[in-house]
Amino acid sequence: MDIITAMTVGDLAIAVVDIAIVAFVVYKLFTLIRGTRAVQLLKGIVLLLLLTQVSGLLHLVTVHWILSNLQVGLVIALPIVFQPELRRALEQLGRGRLFGGSRSWLGGEDADRVVEAVVRAAEMLRRNRFGALIVMERTTGLNDVIETGVKIEGEVSAELLANIFQPNTPLHDGSVIIRSGKIMAAACFLPLTEAIYVRPALGSRHRAAMGVTEQSDAIAVVVSEETGTISIANGGKLIRNLDSKTLQEMLMALFQNPQTRHTLTQILARRKK
Repeated sequence: MDIITAMTVGDLAIAVVDIAIVAFVVYKLFTLIRGTRAVQLLKGIVLLLLLTQVSGLLHLVTVHWILSNLQVGLVIALPIVFQPELRRALEQLGRGRLFGGSRSWLGGEDADRVVEAVVRAAEMLRRNRFGALIVMERTTGLNDVIETGVKIEGEVSAELLANIFQPNTPLHDGSVIIRSGKIMAAACFLPLTEAIYVRPALGSRHRAAMGVTEQSDAIAVVVSEETGTISIANGGKLIRNLDSKTLQEMLMALFQNPQTRHTLTQILARRKK
């Protein structure tokens, strides 16, 4: 009897350890994709699975057949869809960083400092007619974009930003990515907007600013090299011809409240009065 009890306790302990390890790995995987587009894709997959079960319970034969066959296609599609996240996970596993601490997001005093530095840099770049594209990460991770550029990981300052976008320097092309009060990388490549109707006057910087904010909740500040105008992009929408004060108000509004479409409209309306 004692032997059976000992075996039962031993098996229970192994089961608990087994479940704890799996739970920890799953948690770390969710931490890895948290704030990226993969989260939205994962939600879509879960919804598809739920709809398949519901259609089966309701005996919707045709709908159930279609959804079941879609699941078969997902087996092939998933490695393709999650390729950036899978690659990053394997790279971090190789570096021993997969189980490291999670990153922190910009907020509070850091937001004030970063916004002030970005506004000052934009004004300096505007006066000198130097083109610039500054992207500020919020909750959607931009690791896939950061990996296309040159790592910097330096504290944000107006002087450093202005120096990066000096013409004929190695880093002035592309964009700067800011995360948690630091310039993570420069000379990064961004996806261009998928919008069909875009003003012909808008250059590649403006289209890239719209593109990255279409695919994430990032904020992009653009300084036009041709006209010297300052623009801000959020949610795939571009607001142009801003002065420094309005830019600062908009940036602070965006960091304080993610749902700020009406706030930005009100700030813009006040500026026009």
